[in-house]
Amino acid sequence: MQQSDEQDFSKTNTTKTSWTPLLRQVFVCSGVTINFFIYGLFFGAPTVFVPQIRKEANSTEFISMETASWLLSISSYGSLPMTLMFPFIAERYGRKVPYVILWLNTLVCVSLFYFSTSVTELLISGFLQGMYPAAHLTVAIMVLTEYTSPKYRGILITFKAATFFWGIWISNAIGTFSHWKNIGILIFVCCICNVSSLFWPESPVWLATKGRFEECAKWHRWLKGNDTNSEEELQELMYSQKANLRRKQEDQSDRQNNYFIKLCNSIRAKSFYKPLIFCLLTICLYHFTGKLACTGYVIDIIKTITVNEWTAYEGMLVLDGVTVLGMYIGVFLNKLLKRRTLLLGSAFIGVIFLFLLSTYLYLVHLNVISENKYLTLFILTGFSVAISCGPMIMCMCLASELTPLKCRSLFLGIYALLNNAVMATVLKIFPYTFKYLNSHGSFLFYAISTSIFIFILYKVLPETKNKTILEIEKCFADKSNDLNEEKKLMKKYLHH
Repeated sequence: MQQSDEQDFSKTNTTKTSWTPLLRQVFVCSGVTINFFIYGLFFGAPTVFVPQIRKEANSTEFISMETASWLLSISSYGSLPMTLMFPFIAERYGRKVPYVILWLNTLVCVSLFYFSTSVTELLISGFLQGMYPAAHLTVAIMVLTEYTSPKYRGILITFKAATFFWGIWISNAIGTFSHWKNIGILIFVCCICNVSSLFWPESPVWLATKGRFEECAKWHRWLKGNDTNSEEELQELMYSQKANLRRKQEDQSDRQNNYFIKLCNSIRAKSFYKPLIFCLLTICLYHFTGKLACTGYVIDIIKTITVNEWTAYEGMLVLDGVTVLGMYIGVFLNKLLKRRTLLLGSAFIGVIFLFLLSTYLYLVHLNVISENKYLTLFILTGFSVAISCGPMIMCMCLASELTPLKCRSLFLGIYALLNNAVMATVLKIFPYTFKYLNSHGSFLFYAISTSIFIFILYKVLPETKNKTILEIEKCFADKSNDLNEEKKLMKKYLHH
């Protein structure tokens, strides 16, 4: 079997180039991107359907502040069990199975959403939507890195980053100019388009880890072509996984007895917990800016500041638009600047806007100056652009680069669990901070919190740009670890 696999490399045409591999990679990545868009539609819906339902019921208390906070945060809480399940489903059954489950779940969610007659049904739909953030932070990272060629990977990954906020923007626009249930119609159309995920091939990386090397070679060439670079990537993948399978077979006798010991040792390794801590700090930096929470509660925030409903809706759409624009600016800056510079620099500018906004609103509160809606929107716009340029797009980027090769499923599961728990908590407490601290106090709280995380990350966060995964992993590894031994073993098999 091994000889036949090796002979296959000599039979391929390594000079043939074509656009077909790119189109096939886009075919797979479009399914992931549409799911980001669908989740954006779902996430943006409470921002517009809560005011509409209250107006239809002619009562603000029909959906209380407590219920509204649950409607926006429940999908994040609903994701917590799935963040632990999805990585292991992907590890055992392949990368395609979780997306088939997600597609079926979407049909249930959108049906409950569109035909709902009570807030309880909307809450159930929101809880089931938790599969989206669970998949986006675990399986999506696997798919976008395993199905794509290095030369296309950056474009395809950064393109989907803004898609979530496109979904929020369009959802809010639909809810502004028509009935909120029309959002459900668009979600259903997207779900039908996303039936393509049922026809994906299996990940070549996953097939190689299971020892199915003939299928691995077949689908790797189908996805990435058979030029020189693709063949070298395939050859390295197959040899490395053959080495891993040999090591697993050698440890087969005492595998069961040592499973939990190995698990504990993996978690205690510096190459595991240090990047996890850095990812958590980056998550906290982003969520404690309050940007995502502001997106969810933007109408209530602007109405509190301007006391004008139509201005609130106009401001919401403007801020959604500049958020998407800021993310594309961030993608451009990401090519020019280092990761640390972009993340911390843009976050620092965002903090300046938060302090300005807090000071301005406090002076308005004291009647020292009069409120100007254009100045308010200008400061909020500056804050939105700064945060969307850096923390908003860099969280996923850094998580992808810091994820170790060992125990990848476990790392992503814990990372997603922590991310969604922090996001859910911030979304849940946001309206209470506005109620008890007022608008100026809330923005001051988020400015101070963000400043603390910027200071910590400035001290500890390493630079990852233009480094391979092995080089990044080596930065966190123990001096006594076996990384050098693994690299030697890899070379041994590559020169076999």
